[in-house]
Amino acid sequence: MSISSAKSGGTGISLALDNNFMEPIASTLVGAGGVNTVIFNDIPQTYKHLQIRSNVRSSTANANFTFQLNGDNGTNYNHHAIYGTGAASAASGSASESSGYCGWMAQSGSTANAFGNGIMDILDYSNTNKFKTIRSLCGSDLNGSGLIIMNSVSWMSKDPVTNVTLKVSLGSGGFAEYSRISLYGIKG
Repeated sequence: MSISSAKSGGTGISLALDNNFMEPIASTLVGAGGVNTVIFNDIPQTYKHLQIRSNVRSSTANANFTFQLNGDNGTNYNHHAIYGTGAASAASGSASESSGYCGWMAQSGSTANAFGNGIMDILDYSNTNKFKTIRSLCGSDLNGSGLIIMNSVSWMSKDPVTNVTLKVSLGSGGFAEYSRISLYGIKG
């Protein structure tokens, strides 16, 4: 038995679109010269979860993609990651960081025109009764090398998320031209 839309009778992707499960909120396409920071401000509090989708490249040799919520640069982020390169794998974790770790992207010294892709979910972002959980899956294929990484971050705040700041290692370079970062709301 398949699930179908009460509106149109559609199934699958049309069901999600009919019921507005995921709606675009904002998107940034980086122009010539790149940008150091992408900020999504005034995030509506009408969704269950937020999702950020990225197709990005660093303008420097640093490929770490990080975020801060509500401008919080205190030591309120805890991080866990599992990652692999195809040749090796590892895990890491840290506590009391000044930003959350989103993942990995292609860097300036990587294969020409290669970009890293990622999906980051900010769960229950408007709930004022619990700390926020962020999960992401990011990676980049660089024609024979690359990396894939799964992250979880806890932001030790019960404040609703009203803005998200995205940077390349929070202060080391920026996003290269043609990078795109989009914010979506998930109805839930």
